[in-house]
This record gives sequence, structure tokens and C-alpha cells, in this order.
Amino acid sequence: MNRPLRTTLGGALTAAMLATVAVAPAQAHPAGRPPAVVALPDGFQPEGIATAGRYAYFGSRATGAIQRVDLVTGRGTTIGAATGTPSLGLKVDPRGRLFVSGGTAGDARVLHTRTGEVLARYQFATAPTFVNDVVLTRDAAYFTDSNRPVLYRLPLGRRGALPPADAFTTITLTGAYEQVGTGVNLNGIATTPDGRALIVVQSTTGTLYRVDPATGASTVVDVPGHTFTNGDGLLLLGRTLYVVQNRLNQIAVVRLNHAGTAGALTGTITDPNFDVPTTVAKALGRLYLPNARFTTPPTPTTPYTAVAVRAH
Repeated sequence: MNRPLRTTLGGALTAAMLATVAVAPAQAHPAGRPPAVVALPDGFQPEGIATAGRYAYFGSRATGAIQRVDLVTGRGTTIGAATGTPSLGLKVDPRGRLFVSGGTAGDARVLHTRTGEVLARYQFATAPTFVNDVVLTRDAAYFTDSNRPVLYRLPLGRRGALPPADAFTTITLTGAYEQVGTGVNLNGIATTPDGRALIVVQSTTGTLYRVDPATGASTVVDVPGHTFTNGDGLLLLGRTLYVVQNRLNQIAVVRLNHAGTAGALTGTITDPNFDVPTTVAKALGRLYLPNARFTTPPTPTTPYTAVAVRAH
């Protein structure tokens, strides 16, 4: 029997590199009440989100910059300099470190959440690759690759110590999972409620898979009568799995069994402010999602936002 994975809780830049962002004017909010819509920098093209306390971290798929936003005031600061490659799925650990999926760069990096300093970088693969999302457990970080039927495991040492640059392992998926075409396959990732396995969503088929992290063996998560078309980011809270369906502008809510082998769809969450949301994180008692706006041609002046909704 596998040991439970146990998920975790969700150089300084110069002043010239810092940018401040205000709350979207159309969403003025009462004093002390966090805004339901928060503005991100124009042209930012957000993809991933991670939260810690009252702060959210967003990655730009256009430049790789990282934006930290105070969800109470709506004001933001750029903490991670542009890399020229995407910053996609994100997670924050209790030590104040931000794990970043590098998309087409085939890498991951770990940043200090206050200064944006790059603490470590890991080159998982070269083209074709698309390192898309990440989940943290007590002893490892696991990353998906949308172009390959694999997961990357980054082991964490004593007290969360980061490993050397070449210390990751590649886990090949076997069993029920099959790669389909050249589109986005593996995408969001979470753990099962019992912490003994991982759950991934395949965007091309809308299928959820349970994966044994020790062997890569996969089985379909049985959700009778439902697939999750355009499945993107995943978030597990207790036994409830939230599945973002980006171009459908909705979140599917699935109640899982303890082992994560099966579940039932209990509802969907929509909001008029959704504009192709991609990923999801919880903060201040609500769910927050960045609007990637995939159906809107991006320009340097295209506005972007994040939206808060009530968790079901």
C-alpha cells in the first residue's frame, strides 16, 4: 500500500521593476469587502493562480512574469521578472516558495514569494513539451506535460529542501491513459482525498484519471454520465474536486469517494464575469480564477482580470 502523499496548504527586484494594479473600476467594493473582480496588468495573459492568505500569485503565459495581488485591496506587484517563456500552473508551499510550471520551456522554477528570487530551476524536457500544472505533496512536487504521457516528480528533502537540478524523475503513464493527437492532453493535477494517488484531467477527452505516483499506472475516475470537456485546472477541497472547464466558462463540482476512484457530479458554478477561466485556488473563503480570454486576440492593451465565486 502506498504511503499517503499529504498535500500541503496552498534576489530582490529593484523599484523600477515593480508595477501597481488597482481594482477594476467597474467593481468598486464596500470598505473591508474583497472585490469580486480584480484587475491584472493589461496584456498580461494570465494562466495559473496560487494563493497564500490574502495574496494571490498569477503567472503570465506571454512573458513568464509573476504578479502578486492583495485580494483584499485588489492591488498588485510584479515579483517575478519576465523570462520570455510561459509561467503556467502555480503552487505556494508553507515556506513561502512558489513552484512554477514552464510550459514550452519544458522546465519548472521555484521562486521566493516576497522577492521573486529564483531559488532553483529544473529542465524536465525539450521540445515538444508543455509543462502545464503542478501539485505539491509533503515530499514532492508533481508536474504534468500536455505534450507527453508523463509526470515529472521533484522530490523534496528534509524540511522541504529543494533537490539538485538533475534530481527529478519522469513517470510514464500506463494503464487506461492514452495520449490523443497533438493537442493539450494532460492538464490539471490534484491528489485523491486519501492522499495516496494523483488525479489528472485530459483536456482532449475530458476524462479524469487516477494515477499511482509510484508506478504511473492509471485508471479512469468513474463519474457516471459525465466527461469534463475543456478540463483545465483542478482543486481538491476535502472530498470535493473542482474541475475548471475553460472554454465552457464553468467549474464542474465532483464529490469523490475517499480513494478517488469514483465520484458524482453535484453541480456546476458559472459567473457572468468568466471569460475563459483556466485555473482555480481558494482564498478568503472563495474560489479565485484568472480569465485567460483565449477567445480574445491578445494585444499589449487587452485587459485581464481574476474572478471570485462562492465555493459550492
